[in-house]
Amino acid sequence: MIIGIPKEIKNNENRVALTPAGAQELTKRGHRVYVQASAGANSGFPDEAYVAAGAELLPTIEEVYARAEMIIKVKEPIAPEYKLVRPGQLLFTYFHFASSEPLTRAMIESGAICCAYETVERPDRSLPLLVPMSEVAGRMATQEGAYYLERPRGGKGKLLGGVPGVKPARVLVIGAGVVGTAAARMAAGAGADVTICDISLKRLAYLADVMPSNVKTLMSSEYNIREELRTADLVIGSVLIPGAKAPKLVTCDMLREMQPGTVLVDVAIDQGGCFESSHPTTHEEPVYHVDGILHYCVANIPGAVPYTSTLALTNATLPYALQLADKGWRQACRENRELALGLNVVEGKVVYRPVAEAWGLPYEPIEL
Repeated sequence: MIIGIPKEIKNNENRVALTPAGAQELTKRGHRVYVQASAGANSGFPDEAYVAAGAELLPTIEEVYARAEMIIKVKEPIAPEYKLVRPGQLLFTYFHFASSEPLTRAMIESGAICCAYETVERPDRSLPLLVPMSEVAGRMATQEGAYYLERPRGGKGKLLGGVPGVKPARVLVIGAGVVGTAAARMAAGAGADVTICDISLKRLAYLADVMPSNVKTLMSSEYNIREELRTADLVIGSVLIPGAKAPKLVTCDMLREMQPGTVLVDVAIDQGGCFESSHPTTHEEPVYHVDGILHYCVANIPGAVPYTSTLALTNATLPYALQLADKGWRQACRENRELALGLNVVEGKVVYRPVAEAWGLPYEPIEL
């Protein structure tokens, strides 16, 4: 198969979809790998490393799309890329269709096969291609939240862990999945007073056993969240419904009950955000204020640490990419139910129900 690795063009997206080691695994199996020149440079992987791994360099993104049968990316195609996607071309990347109707309709019109990292799902309901970036995003949510709590950045001027004689900051984490657990662990390690809430009592019981003593668990409800928000210094939203829009758990009226300078970090912004007042931001302009509350809603948080993120992402995606390349998408998805669940849009049809429901589009089961 001919595989293309374009350079990411989303704002400050420094990751690349494949490391030189990953390219070598594909070329060893007889596949042809085209990498856009300098695609890996910001992640710490020079062009020379890809050439040494057997890949070939192309100077422009247009040439990569034109030659490749399968495009492997990090982030969803953005508007300048829509016209480059061809009918029958396989795209393997994060899509988050439920957060963007224009993207959904563009991919339907393209006639391409869209396999989304975020909906590849194991029998135990875990999301193997979302986990590595969720780990990064959760850790960074705490890191960025602590930074913006500083007074010059618009926060309350509180140190996350406090000092002897001074209480630590209070951190509320909404959602106890991979992101929330990573965020809570980072905040706890810094010495903060952490509360993590979720609707799963089983998950909360597990976290109560494994988390340090400065992490408390709380059943998630509108009442409990509203009460916690009144005294929270940093709030991290990490709620995920695979492939669907995130629920709005912090409403605009709740902001008026919070203390000025409180920081909200919405890690669910890729799926529409779990704060009603959220809208996507970029690494160039990451924050804004609503009613005195600082919002950090960067849609590609792991892009700020591209070396770590690229290695972690390739570790997870490569086994699936090899199956798609070796067998073709039809056979690979017939044989592997995990990959079949990654199919969202196929040759003009929406084959993933939550995406169809998000935009009122016809849904056609992939089995058909």
